[in-house]
Amino acid sequence: MKRAIFIIMALLILGGWAAAEGQQEAYPNQPITIVCPWSAGGGTDRTARFIADELTDVIGQPVKVVNKTGGNGAVGHQAAANAKPDGYTVGNLTFEVCTLNYLGYSDITPKDYIPILQFNQDAAAVLVDADAPYDNVNELLEAIRNEPAGTFRFSGSGTGTVWDLARIGLLNEVGIDPDRVKYIPTKGAAPAITEMMGGHVDVITCSYPEAAPQVKAGKIKCLGIMADERNPQFDQVPTLKEQGIDWSYGTWRGFAVPLETPKERVEILRENILQVVESDAYKEFMKKNGFGIKIRVGEEFMDFMMETYRGLEEIFEISGYGQGS
Repeated sequence: MKRAIFIIMALLILGGWAAAEGQQEAYPNQPITIVCPWSAGGGTDRTARFIADELTDVIGQPVKVVNKTGGNGAVGHQAAANAKPDGYTVGNLTFEVCTLNYLGYSDITPKDYIPILQFNQDAAAVLVDADAPYDNVNELLEAIRNEPAGTFRFSGSGTGTVWDLARIGLLNEVGIDPDRVKYIPTKGAAPAITEMMGGHVDVITCSYPEAAPQVKAGKIKCLGIMADERNPQFDQVPTLKEQGIDWSYGTWRGFAVPLETPKERVEILRENILQVVESDAYKEFMKKNGFGIKIRVGEEFMDFMMETYRGLEEIFEISGYGQGS
């Protein structure tokens, strides 16, 4: 009798292990959601949707992008960090995950996620209406100096986001008080571009790829990019450094999952997303749209995010935003 009970218990335990193994092997067995903290049509949304479509084919399950905007990225980043840690919700992190704590919008920092990988990095561009009378950044800056304070309206995204900080750093670098211009916040680059084409803002700082369709259509012109060297994908655009302004700045995009997501599922996601961003289709998409490719995986991505986070203290002191950290 005891022997029979022992055999039954052993079979139950083995069955449980087998079931657990089966569950692990089955992941993913339902749709995956990518939480994008910015509006549809912007660079973050466009790259996320391409990757989602490619990832759907790789893993055999639907991968959808959900836009959760607001709070300068706080709504989407917070939603991703607070999601159930089961591997079915992926956060589409951007530079702004490093700004939220400084701004007082959230206590979220990069340490509130398990990093998957970084897949992009882009410099900020200085963009004006096609009919604006400036042919380079210095002419624009001279006009800002000479016109009454508040004449020029800038935009690009929300207050304290990367494109706003790029503006502040540029003006500070050339000795112009950042408060001399007005900043019109939006929920991303796409609505900022709409504002410019409607005549509601004068200057946009965002990545060149986000405005490339309008530049090519002759509705907007790019005066320069905040990079150390020209981008070979749009090498007709000069850098600010070529124009005598020693300032470079930009954004990046990546993926992460909530803390406590099972290690096995993190690895599966990482391997499959890495397969997508190393593919020829991804490289062609990024080249066609002018997005820069930069891959940092796992802890290398986390180290980069934390270095960015710590480095923001000085520019936030200049901006006067937020509560400090």
